[in-house]
Amino acid sequence: MEQQNLTSTVTEFVLLGLTQNQQLKYFLFMVFFIVYVTTWLGNFTIIITVIADHQLHTPMYFLLANLAFIDVSDSSVNAPHLLSGLLSQHKTVSFEECILQMFFFHFIGGAMVFFLVGMAIDRYVAIYKPLRYLIIMNRGMCTGLVVLAWLGGLAHSAIQIGLLLQLPFCGPNILDNFYCDVPQVIKLACTDTYLVELQMVFNGGVILIILFISLLISYTIILIKIRTHITEGKHKALSTCGAQILVVSLIFIPSIFIYARPFRKFPMDKLASVFFTLITPMMNAMIYTLRNAEMKMAIKRLMSRMLLSWMKRRTSVIFE
Repeated sequence: MEQQNLTSTVTEFVLLGLTQNQQLKYFLFMVFFIVYVTTWLGNFTIIITVIADHQLHTPMYFLLANLAFIDVSDSSVNAPHLLSGLLSQHKTVSFEECILQMFFFHFIGGAMVFFLVGMAIDRYVAIYKPLRYLIIMNRGMCTGLVVLAWLGGLAHSAIQIGLLLQLPFCGPNILDNFYCDVPQVIKLACTDTYLVELQMVFNGGVILIILFISLLISYTIILIKIRTHITEGKHKALSTCGAQILVVSLIFIPSIFIYARPFRKFPMDKLASVFFTLITPMMNAMIYTLRNAEMKMAIKRLMSRMLLSWMKRRTSVIFE
C-alpha cells in the first residue's frame, strides 16, 4: 500500500475499512449483510403494501412509502462498499467514483432530512386542522413536499461537492473509513482547507442542528395538543408522533456528531457512520411496521391475498 507521490494528482483512494482483523471481518460481513437484506425487505414491504392496499392511500402513508424508498436508496450507496471491503484486504476506488459516491450519499441523505420536515408538517396539519386535513394535504401538496425534499438534497450535495472539487489532491490517498465522505476526503487536500471546512460545516452541520431543533419544537407542540385536546384516537396519534420523533433522533443525532464540528478524527466516527448509513434505514422500517397496527394489518391482508392467489394457481395446475 503506497501513498501517491506528493507531486502527482491523486487518481484513486485506498479505503482501510472498519477493521484489519480478518476473523472479525467475516463476522461483520454476515451481520451487515443480514442488516442490508432486512433493510430492503422491510422497506419494500412498506412500499408494496401502501401501493396495494387502498385503505393506506392517505397522505401519511404516501409520505411513509416515500421515506421507505429514500431509506433503500440511502443504504444502497454505501452498504455494498462496506460489504465488499470486508471481503478484501484493502479496497481502492477511483477519484471519480469517490466523488460520485459522496454526491449521491449527500443527495439522498439531504433529501431524507428535508423529507422529515415534510412528515412533521403532515402531523401538524392532522392534529391542528383535522377537519381540513385531506383538503390541505392533497395529492399536489404531498407531491410538492417530496419534490422539495429531493431538490433540497440536490442543492446541499451540489454545494458540498462543488466546494470539494475546487481543492487540489496531490498527496496522501488513504482514507481510514469504509466509504468516501467529505470529512475524510477534504483532509487529504494539499492546501489549507480551513475556510472550505467552515462553509461545509455551515452547509451541513448548522442546517442539521437548526432543522433538528425546529422538529423537536414542532413535535413538542403537537404532543401537547394531543395530550390536552384530543380524546378520540389519542393513543394512535401519540404512537405515530412517537415513532416519527424516534426516527428523527436516529437520523439527526449521529449526523450532527459527524458534520456539525471541525473535521477531526474521533474514535466514534466509524461507529456513527455505520449507524446512520446502515442501521438507521433498517430501523426506520421496523419502527413504522412494529409500532403501527394499521400497517401490520395491511401487511397481513397483502400476505393473505398473495397466499390465496398462489393456492388458486396451484389448484388450477393440479386439475388441468
